Amino acid sequence: MAPPDALESSQLARLLKTATPPAVAALFVTLSLFGIAFKPPVSNGPTALCGALPVGSVLPDGGTLNAQQAANASIIVAVAQQTGAGAAGAVDAVDAAFQESGLTNIPGGDRDSVGLFQERPSQGWGAPAQILDPVYATTQFFNHLLAIPGWQSLSPAEAAQAVERSAFPDGYTRWDEVATQLVAGLSGSGACTNADSASQLAVALPAGFALPAGTPQPAVTAVEYAVAQLGKPYIWGGIGPVGYDCSGLVMQAYAAAGIALPRITYNQVLAGQPVYDLTQLAPGDLLFTEGADPGPGGLPGHVGMYIGGNIVVDAPHTGATVELTNVAGWVKQIVAVRRIIPA
Repeated sequence: MAPPDALESSQLARLLKTATPPAVAALFVTLSLFGIAFKPPVSNGPTALCGALPVGSVLPDGGTLNAQQAANASIIVAVAQQTGAGAAGAVDAVDAAFQESGLTNIPGGDRDSVGLFQERPSQGWGAPAQILDPVYATTQFFNHLLAIPGWQSLSPAEAAQAVERSAFPDGYTRWDEVATQLVAGLSGSGACTNADSASQLAVALPAGFALPAGTPQPAVTAVEYAVAQLGKPYIWGGIGPVGYDCSGLVMQAYAAAGIALPRITYNQVLAGQPVYDLTQLAPGDLLFTEGADPGPGGLPGHVGMYIGGNIVVDAPHTGATVELTNVAGWVKQIVAVRRIIPA
């Protein structure tokens, strides 16, 4: 794996990794026409994850928190919210993952243990390929945690041990403080929004608005779903129906159309096919910006859906609601565009 600086300097190549060299060249031409000057993030030392536990922080084992560990923690927090385990459960899970795997999705371990939590296929946790999916592994952890009577009254170390049943139960305690601090910065306490840092001017849906003839039905369904959520509050980790974060909104919109998208913005940016010419935007296309909380190596931290008519729908940030904005406010920040449904 490349070091963080190398990852950051190759951001565009990774975001558009399916592009051929001529296509990438065409993208740069298109961006120039729109006045977009793409500049990879400059590394000036550790990057704060919502001000709680910066990447580069020293860990109890003498190592330092890296971008991949932070990304795995973000997945754990998101799944905790989806399963109802909340921030308390997320702390328990991050605590366990630090001790079991170093918060790293490793392919092996003691006996047949694999993944973030070193879950064992032979003990009914799932097939190896399933356990190596961080979302699946985390969901399994929470299924077991939530089945423990009174788990909320346990310390993080005690809860981790109750699920993991480790031969070394004392190992979890040293991770309690770090897990608590990391989850605090990722759980929507107000400092972390995973949203666009730019101020966007909200617009109204024009009277008589209609999608162009020939728009694929799945894209129609996704757009209609997203627009129907207008006015609902931004909730970090939210996947509806009460509220949404940016990636939760587009994930659920496409789920309504029968299409599964990854949960996290910086995984969604690899879905579908790249769009290189912004003059060819089509309803349902996903627009990605760096956002206020970019992912590992500077991967996009914010996503919105183009609905046509030069309008984007998105869940912008904490304290706001799902809204419509003009695409012109996005153009100078876009780092990638993906088309989920071929036009």
